[in-house]
Amino acid sequence: MINDARTVRVLLADDERLVRAGLRLVLSHADDIEIVAEAGNGAEAVDLATRHDIDVVLMDIRMPGTDGLTAAKELAARAPSVQVVMLTTFGEDEYVAQALLAGAAGFLLKDSGPEELIHAVRAAADGHAILSPRITRELIDRYVVTSAGRITEARRRVSALTDREREVLAMIGSGLSNAEAGRQLFMGEGTVKTHVRHILTKLDCANRVQAAILARDAGLLPTT
Repeated sequence: MINDARTVRVLLADDERLVRAGLRLVLSHADDIEIVAEAGNGAEAVDLATRHDIDVVLMDIRMPGTDGLTAAKELAARAPSVQVVMLTTFGEDEYVAQALLAGAAGFLLKDSGPEELIHAVRAAADGHAILSPRITRELIDRYVVTSAGRITEARRRVSALTDREREVLAMIGSGLSNAEAGRQLFMGEGTVKTHVRHILTKLDCANRVQAAILARDAGLLPTT
């Protein structure tokens, strides 16, 4: 959780002014978040992010000129402390897959609710990867190729988990949020968060996406 004394400095990068206005309006309700600058394309975003003291950039994946993917790569090289959360729409999973390689810290659907948006900014500022749960399963199924070696390794790593942790891991792999997983498993959201933290530590995963891939490789997910 963000320290109460800390303000998260955010840059908005989207070629549509109405989108930026909507993001600004939502984030203005969080006392610990400040919108420092706005950019209409990737090149402008890189310039502003390197000239200002920015913690998080909310960046549209597709923009005219320098797009979000190119900008994310440049920021990863020039300002690695800046966390980039990519904004996407459902059905653009191929861009999300590329953004994983571009150094983005997180991904969020443009139609995400206000609480999810604010949480994503705070989580990114704290160094946590964030991926909108609805993207997770689709992304993994479409772009991550499983091999015999990966299956063996995944099963070995997952064997270190308790039965309950494996159940929670399966929920992560299915793209469920902590709240949705809690309802499925009849436990509180806080308990799910604790299990997720233990799972990531035991599996040596940096984020939920890596854990979800392991869940799929280990055969914990139902076939679709």
